Amino acid sequence: MISVTKHWENPSVLQVNRQQPRAYYIPYGDAVHANARKRGRSPFYRTLNGSWKFQYHSSVKQVEDGFFEEHADVSEWDDLIVPSCWQTNGYDQLHYTNVNYPIPCDPPYVPDANPAGLYVRDFHVSSRWDHKDKYIVFEGVNSCFYLWVNGAYVGYSQGSRVPAEFQLTPYLRSGRNRIAVMVLKWCDGTYMEDQDLWRFSGIFRDVYLLARDTVHIRDTFNKVELSDDYLQATLTSEIETTGLTEVRAELKDAEGRLVGESVASINGRGALRFTLGNPVLWNAEKPYLYQLYLYSGEEVVAFPVGIRKVDIKDGVFRINGQPIKLKGVNRHDSHPELGQTIPVNHMLKDLHLMKQHNVNTIRTSHYPNDPRFLELCNEIGFYVIDEADLEAHGMGSAEHWAEGAFHKLSANTAWEAAFVERAERMVERDKNHPCVIIWSMGNESGYDVNHIAMAEWTRRRDPSRPVHYEGAAPHYKGNTNLESLDMESRMYSSVQYIEEYAKNDANTKPLFLCEYSHAMGNGPGDLKDYWDVIYQYPKLMGGCVWEWIDHGIKTETADGTPFFAYGGDFGDKPNDGNFCIDGLVTPDRKPHVGLLELKKVIAPVRVEAVDLLNGKFMVTNLYDFIDLSHLTGSWKLEKDGKVVQQGQLKPLTTAPRQKESIVIPYTTTADTGRYFVTITFRTLEETAWAGVGHEITFEQFELPSANAVKAQEVVREGESPINTSQHGHVLRVEGFDFRHAFDLYDGTFISISKHDVEMLQAPAKFAIWRAPTDNDRNVKNQWVKEGYDRAEMKVYSCSWTQTSDSLVEITVSFSLGGYIRYPLMHGEAKWSIDGTGRIALEARMKIREGLVHLPRFGLQLIMPKGAEEVEYFGYGPHESYIDKRQSSRKGKYLLSVDEMFENYIMPQENGSRYGTEWAIVSNELGMGLRFSVPAGGEFSFNAAHYTPEDLTAASHDYKLRKRKETVVHLDYKMGGVGSNSCGPELLPQYRLDEKEFTFALTVDPIFKEDE
Repeated sequence: MISVTKHWENPSVLQVNRQQPRAYYIPYGDAVHANARKRGRSPFYRTLNGSWKFQYHSSVKQVEDGFFEEHADVSEWDDLIVPSCWQTNGYDQLHYTNVNYPIPCDPPYVPDANPAGLYVRDFHVSSRWDHKDKYIVFEGVNSCFYLWVNGAYVGYSQGSRVPAEFQLTPYLRSGRNRIAVMVLKWCDGTYMEDQDLWRFSGIFRDVYLLARDTVHIRDTFNKVELSDDYLQATLTSEIETTGLTEVRAELKDAEGRLVGESVASINGRGALRFTLGNPVLWNAEKPYLYQLYLYSGEEVVAFPVGIRKVDIKDGVFRINGQPIKLKGVNRHDSHPELGQTIPVNHMLKDLHLMKQHNVNTIRTSHYPNDPRFLELCNEIGFYVIDEADLEAHGMGSAEHWAEGAFHKLSANTAWEAAFVERAERMVERDKNHPCVIIWSMGNESGYDVNHIAMAEWTRRRDPSRPVHYEGAAPHYKGNTNLESLDMESRMYSSVQYIEEYAKNDANTKPLFLCEYSHAMGNGPGDLKDYWDVIYQYPKLMGGCVWEWIDHGIKTETADGTPFFAYGGDFGDKPNDGNFCIDGLVTPDRKPHVGLLELKKVIAPVRVEAVDLLNGKFMVTNLYDFIDLSHLTGSWKLEKDGKVVQQGQLKPLTTAPRQKESIVIPYTTTADTGRYFVTITFRTLEETAWAGVGHEITFEQFELPSANAVKAQEVVREGESPINTSQHGHVLRVEGFDFRHAFDLYDGTFISISKHDVEMLQAPAKFAIWRAPTDNDRNVKNQWVKEGYDRAEMKVYSCSWTQTSDSLVEITVSFSLGGYIRYPLMHGEAKWSIDGTGRIALEARMKIREGLVHLPRFGLQLIMPKGAEEVEYFGYGPHESYIDKRQSSRKGKYLLSVDEMFENYIMPQENGSRYGTEWAIVSNELGMGLRFSVPAGGEFSFNAAHYTPEDLTAASHDYKLRKRKETVVHLDYKMGGVGSNSCGPELLPQYRLDEKEFTFALTVDPIFKEDE
């Protein structure tokens, strides 16, 4: 075994010979290149990214001395691209776990079979660097590493997601050099890095060399102070140097104009100051950046400067004196093929998508991101909650959440330095980024003296930003000293809870929902409920949806079928299954409907009706700092789903947080038509994140009319006489152009046809089961216990009568229930068939007492192959549910069955259309069935090539086998989707919890060309 000191199990040794943390920057040779921020164009920068020789060992025990020697033969080793995660390159175990440690909980000890990755790279150093001090920077190595250069031991570091910098001047020479690194998978720091993610290892962020003047600027802290009226700003650049040097500073505005300059001789520590009158302030809506250039010797260092102030006043969180709502998401570093190695273009894709969907805040869950990510946030405009690389969730689960278990690491003063360092290295690296508005002391690690020490250090170092930590929430019952935390923070608190908090005058701190509205699978379904309350109370800061992305690993089956894998797919234990598939976008960044819902709910423009008949509306600007002149508004009037009028709104200049009245000159006629007006706001100019005409938001209103009725049954003339005949238990009902068959034994239709075109492939049946969504993961156990998933129809009696020449009525008394339990419900279904072939149903249902709310109740029809065309009037064009429909619009839609489907990596209920008034499923010739309910009614509607049972049985989307038939669900009601995979229970108003109800439905065989 290699003879190195075993630092990896000693929490008092966090580094050997590592440089003190400093602000992130790259030294350049001139201001032009410094401003461009292209690191490779600096003469003082040299990347070590690229192909390294690599050898993997399943245990550090297998590593022998000598691999790091200057002339060691590594020619037979593998080639591995750096940066990368070694698990995504075929080494070790791909492993996803959430709460539980993947190792025995025995801090500070880790398994003896501790996997090790050996890296060797030969490189050249130019003689032009001979007079320079030389440093190496590792921006991210998981979890700890030892470093050798030219056979000499340099040092050790741990702490996976913040930089480790070493002075290499004594070890490097001009010409050829060799670097060797041993990375270990586990160290005592692993107990502090138990985040909800795939456990990756290796040199996963950039590695590079820096050449520095012998005397140079080591660190800079650019501090901004604003006068009370925000009309004067003072920028103080606190500078640390490695010796006596002259530092010249230039401050330029965003257009490159010089607005201030200063010069000073600094020996160790000093400061340069600038005063700005009428400064342009930075905020996420208008991210105006000044640029500070520091000249010292041959180097130029550039920093973005955002003039802004973050404070809390009277329990209200503010930026530049304005109360702010943080409309955020939690974002992990996650790439479907590269793991935690995130290319800059991938960062940009995330940020552009967020901006397009009205997100203004990012919590870097649960560790500092690549520093270039923050540079992009500065420029594009985001508020960032920068979170320390600290989570010790597994401490609680290791002792089954025994009293005090969760807090053990935070309460153990032997770990204080390790805790505080994780705050220190984050703050020092990121202190000059204006986008960072809050420091977060990690996540789910209990709370005690070590966290208090972290927070107190942070407040001393940077009092300009508030300090956050959710783990101090009262329900964790840890240390109750919360004075060092500036806000209350909660995860997944209910709407009721946050409203009660806001109303309680004893609560003097603002409340931040650092995680809420769990976006796993088909969800979230409670966003509007949260934001109705958040907007109402100034003390509520907003929150960050959990989470931005599904963490699927792109892989393929044995036969080459691609899919996104989740926990357990690689034999990893322990694992948390698909709990990593919990985002607003897919692993390859395709928005789920949940993201569209978030976009609508947090939209920065609101429109309210004042007088719909006369076209009067009130527009509210919910931006905090900019008016609406950058948007253009348009409107359209639809009658029964067809556009009849449209136009542009007058240019709007509504000031931030102000209202403006508008009048839209539409006209309607006094007929029975249904009129909807839709008002849309789009961007006027191209931005870095969206083109001209990008939709920011919309509002839709139905116009009142005394004559307007919901279009339901099609009036059909010429009812013909009906012929009826019973053959055994089958009742046949025939008319001029239709032929239906009803099974009197099973109490249901087995054939519906028109012009001899069969519309049913299987008997119709009542359905209550839906494939559980991820947010049903808790209630589904109760559903299964009571037999919802196996409910069958029991017919007690079935009778029929022909009441006239053109009307037949069938009455069925029945129940639905599964084995073991009493019937779930009893009902009476009255079916009628008239002379046109139309079938009408009235089902009166009574639900057994004591049952948990139903997933759904309705009628399932399976239509034959070819029934691929779907036309309906309701919410669309995408899926919608009673609690997830803000982003959909009422209208007439023509889709295919495949277009009705919303794919989720874990198959589940999807594609329902809430608020449907009528629907037609037919073949492309228009031969099919029309569904409607009595005038004024609505139903939930779904058409798919999968049954609920198909979706329930499949663990991955690739396991679904598409049926040729079309499965149609016509639901009296479909329960909401909520966010109970981690959030609160489904709100009562969104449950199908009625104990008695009546469901009326009409099924009409049609040929569209005849309608």
